Amino acid sequence: MSATFVLREANVLDESGSFTGPLDVLVREGRIAAVGRDVVAWDAASVDFSGLWVMPGVFDCHDHLTLHSWDGEALMRTPVSRWALHAAEAMRTTLECGVTFVRDAGGADAGFRDAVELGLVPGPRMQVSVVALSETGGHFDGFLPGPGMERASDYCIPDYPGRPPFIVDGTEEMRRAVRRVLRAGADWIKLCTTGGVASPYDAFDEPQFTLEEIEVAVFEAARRKRGVMAHAFGGEGLDNAITAGVTSVEHGLFLTEEQAAAMAERGTWLVPTLAVLRDSIRWAHAGELGAFPTQKMLEIEPLLGDAVRIAREHGVRIALGSDFVHRDQHGGNLEELVLLHEAGLTVEETLLAATVRGAELCGVAGDFGTIAPGKVFDAIVFDSDPSDIAVFADRASVTGVFKGGVPLVVHERMAAQIGVA
Repeated sequence: MSATFVLREANVLDESGSFTGPLDVLVREGRIAAVGRDVVAWDAASVDFSGLWVMPGVFDCHDHLTLHSWDGEALMRTPVSRWALHAAEAMRTTLECGVTFVRDAGGADAGFRDAVELGLVPGPRMQVSVVALSETGGHFDGFLPGPGMERASDYCIPDYPGRPPFIVDGTEEMRRAVRRVLRAGADWIKLCTTGGVASPYDAFDEPQFTLEEIEVAVFEAARRKRGVMAHAFGGEGLDNAITAGVTSVEHGLFLTEEQAAAMAERGTWLVPTLAVLRDSIRWAHAGELGAFPTQKMLEIEPLLGDAVRIAREHGVRIALGSDFVHRDQHGGNLEELVLLHEAGLTVEETLLAATVRGAELCGVAGDFGTIAPGKVFDAIVFDSDPSDIAVFADRASVTGVFKGGVPLVVHERMAAQIGVA
């Protein structure tokens, strides 16, 4: 299609989280040139978007694009090449559902990120953490006692040349590990400061890594202008993550009023990842998890969403993250908006958490996150008003996706009016 086009009379998400319209959106060479009424652009292909809704592409600030199964034995029988191709499928599916930017929380390395930028595979823009750093016996340590085999939890990240080590003990090992992850091309450092769902050895709120170890990770990351994301459900491990100065807390299921106040004071973000917790509870009820994870998930079921309410009340900044770990989940990322709204965010707060707040957390708000002049035109289109958050529960509700001004999911009006295939 033409590098210059104008979408006429659309309803457009504004910076307050509300839809305003009818407005014209003029796009030149992948960036927004103008937003307003009766925009004049003689050189632009014109598309009637009246009665349609346009919002920035969604930021998923905690996803795992390379994870497609929790069956560790099956994954160990899977060639690394097929694992990578499964990831490519998840990247395409995620983009087509309306997620145009992903902060990958462990699994995707710089090669996946760069392949998208080079146009080798379709997918969202990516920032990667490569691996999640864990202490011995911690959340990401999937050690098999029988054969004495070191591996990632459930073998979710296979062994391959160049993968940096992820088991860390002590401050000097932490320093070296962070530097190796950065050498591997990471945009973020991911730490596991408490137990988690799939951990074979620990409870959710069991602290992992000492305060000093976390502080070293934050210091080394900051030297390279990188942030630290901390997998932390609650308790001392969450306290330590906040005190050490991590950029964001992932999950935060057991977040307390005191911890939320501390996060707000320090500017620490919360990425609640409600969708994966909801799905894990479903899997537990269906008997699809092991005995220990099932016990853990059934115990925390009544708490789902509490952290969002507490964080909101204290002014903690919240960004969307799905934390998807299975092939059946990828492409359903926008369901997280429904859960955030159910947990207590207003419609406007929910839409902003999925767009500009994610751009701010990822440090790219200068180019992404809003439909405004000068921004890159990453956007999604709806035939129904997304102010009804229930729309996001239906994967078919996204009827158009633009990335850098290129329509990758082509709305039928673009196809009919200017012949875009």
